[in-house]
Amino acid sequence: MSIPTIRRERRSLAALLAGFAIIAGSPAQAASSAIFTPSSGLALDGYDTVAFFTQGRPVRGEARFETVWQGARWRFSGQEHLDRFLAEPARFAPQYGGYCAWAVGARNSLAPGDARYWRIVDGKLYVNYDAGVQREWVRDIPGLILAADRNWPAILTR
Repeated sequence: MSIPTIRRERRSLAALLAGFAIIAGSPAQAASSAIFTPSSGLALDGYDTVAFFTQGRPVRGEARFETVWQGARWRFSGQEHLDRFLAEPARFAPQYGGYCAWAVGARNSLAPGDARYWRIVDGKLYVNYDAGVQREWVRDIPGLILAADRNWPAILTR
């Protein structure tokens, strides 16, 4: 075997192993954050999590009403909502850290949640990736919540 052939084979093997590491994860890989924060760096992309419960719709939070909880920055539309969150953050935080509820339940995987595709079920806030995924989630909310509850939070360490 010539030297160029050996080098090509080594590069191919390295690429193949890197692909497996990406797909399967590796022990050295850092665990995912418990709270999904998109490129904005804000939980729920800056939407006020309390507003889903009090106003029944997504409402943008303001920088002056911000706090940090579980390593993520959360914004609120006013001091009252910030105070309510501080008193009971787990009550108002989205399930599965704001990751897509369908992905956690149906695929045992993490996908971004989008606060524009939300639903409150039994007093808990759930978000989905997009409208199409939410339509799939709505078809079996109880079953997918049961599956997601089994998968969460172990899914974060894979």
